[in-house]
Amino acid sequence: MDMVNVDFEWFDPQPAVDFHGLKTLLRQLLDVDHQLFNLSELADLILSQPLLGSTVKVDGNESDPYAFLTVLNLTTHKDKQVIKDLTAYLSQKASSNPSLSALGSLLQPTSNAQVGLILTERFVNMPHETVPPMYTMLLEEISWALAEKEPYNFTHYLILSKAYTEIASSLPTPNQPPSKKKKSGGSGGEEVFYFHPEDEVLQKYAMCSANYEYTTPRDEGASDSKRAFQELGVKPMGHLILVEGSRFEAAVNGVKDFLGGGQ
Repeated sequence: MDMVNVDFEWFDPQPAVDFHGLKTLLRQLLDVDHQLFNLSELADLILSQPLLGSTVKVDGNESDPYAFLTVLNLTTHKDKQVIKDLTAYLSQKASSNPSLSALGSLLQPTSNAQVGLILTERFVNMPHETVPPMYTMLLEEISWALAEKEPYNFTHYLILSKAYTEIASSLPTPNQPPSKKKKSGGSGGEEVFYFHPEDEVLQKYAMCSANYEYTTPRDEGASDSKRAFQELGVKPMGHLILVEGSRFEAAVNGVKDFLGGGQ
């Protein structure tokens, strides 16, 4: 096996060069529901706060990001259309899942909560060790921002992520006929896997966490298209983790211990 040595570098978001790379990663993060949101507006909003959050690159500051992490204040930006759309989307997912009832109340217009929405995504072949430094730097940047009286005194952090279950293939094989599709009720007791392994740690510190079904219907055979190297198909879904502000630093330390690579 050939080994390739790659040097990863962490940067502040760069408004001049990161727009298209961020849109690509946001599209991946939101999966089939990405079309429900103005990703250009969302990318611009992330880039409007270049001193908060980070990107990971391999070819210098002028190259596209391979990973990013940021936090957006849902209250401060409540009048921006993409935040209105995201808040309505998250509220709908919370209201339809009893496990997320605490989140639903925090997202109400009458709530006094300051919810920081954490958006983070990376290419699938990125080493997990690149994640802890992004969270560590976010903690430091929030501390600096608070010293400058900026609006990042979050009562809660909401991590928007992805999970998946494995489902039987609908394609025929030489030894068996195609399986009959079952309607997904989301409560079949399937084992859930995480695209971001740190989510398994983060939810241990959470007030609540749960998976949710995407709003946009998925094409027939989409799960089979993701089974090139395995017997079972993959069914992605959204995943939400709500962490109280007072527990966020401990959650970040838990991620560092779990994945390594922390600074």
